[in-house]
Amino acid sequence: MGNGGPMFTVDEAFGSMGFGKFQGLVLVYAGMESFITSIVFPGMLVGAYLWGIVSNNYGRRKGFLIPTIVMFVAGFLSAFSPNYASLLILHCLVGVGLGGCPVLPSRFLEFIPSPNRYTWMVIFSTFWILGTILEASLTWLIMPRLGWRWLLALSSLPSLVLLVFYSIIPESPRYLCAKGRTIEALQIVRKIMRVNRVEIPSGTLVYDCAIEFDEENSTPSENTPLLLLLRKCDVIKNPKKTKSSMASYY
Repeated sequence: MGNGGPMFTVDEAFGSMGFGKFQGLVLVYAGMESFITSIVFPGMLVGAYLWGIVSNNYGRRKGFLIPTIVMFVAGFLSAFSPNYASLLILHCLVGVGLGGCPVLPSRFLEFIPSPNRYTWMVIFSTFWILGTILEASLTWLIMPRLGWRWLLALSSLPSLVLLVFYSIIPESPRYLCAKGRTIEALQIVRKIMRVNRVEIPSGTLVYDCAIEFDEENSTPSENTPLLLLLRKCDVIKNPKKTKSSMASYY
């Protein structure tokens, strides 16, 4: 500095070198930690489409069971990841399992009387808030003492609890009626009514839209266009049904 030669600052040095290979490597390295979290979302995108198909074709129970197993196994194994690549793959699989989470509120709402669905949908949504608070609290307690591996292992345990209680959850009667399995649906409805200590309505159990389809001399099938189903069920014409359907979809 005292030799009388030209001088330049660090900012001037970096300004003259521009953005090159070194800066690109630093950028990738700095984003590696964030990528562990963001890789979950592409998995959710795949899972949301996949488990929706499973739920509609093979039942709500399978649409709930399989993603829960995927979520638990991938989440628990991620705690034992030997390297960064395996951690990314397992977190992506956790996202695939999480993509099936919308099946849970839909399944729950199918057992709720129509006038009460708005209220219970709001109540159900609060569990996301409670879960976020619980996970943040768990992170605060576990990370400084036991590290991230214990955090990932413990975070997967709620999925295991869901699997434990899976056997007591019945199939959706609405789904069974839509598939023409009204006898099975009636058996489930009777069990629920016995638990609630109420009497089953007199008459024949039918699918919600069956009467409207009969009036137009048509029967819904797996190949019936969705728009036609919505129109025949008065979802498009009836603003209340439209809001309910959009809320359930969301």
